[in-house]
Amino acid sequence: MPAKTKVSGSVAAGFPSPAEQYQEPPLDLNEFLVKRPAATFFVKVSGDSMIGAGIHDKDLLVVDRSLRPASGDVIIASVDGEFTVKTYRKDANGVRLEPANPDFPTIRLKPGQELDYFGKVTACIHRF
Repeated sequence: MPAKTKVSGSVAAGFPSPAEQYQEPPLDLNEFLVKRPAATFFVKVSGDSMIGAGIHDKDLLVVDRSLRPASGDVIIASVDGEFTVKTYRKDANGVRLEPANPDFPTIRLKPGQELDYFGKVTACIHRF
């Protein structure tokens, strides 16, 4: 990832802005997306089980492994050695990993299954 990307100003999504003289300083994507560099990694998505959460096939996820998961967080995990990105849920019924696409099943952890947590997804980058 380049250290700095020059931003030539903001763009109005409605009517053009007359404030073109108020240019933004250069945007450092690392500073913007990575809060803890030593604990952050990037991973490319494969599949569309999280499309309802805005995470598409081939998107790039920013993952912070220093953050502990809370119910409702999107995480990277391994279930019995298989990596996945899902929404983490923990309640009185136990732990489950929920997709954001009704075509995919919820993963309900059973006794004896191994869940390894790899980090919380903090950002998603995708191209149009």
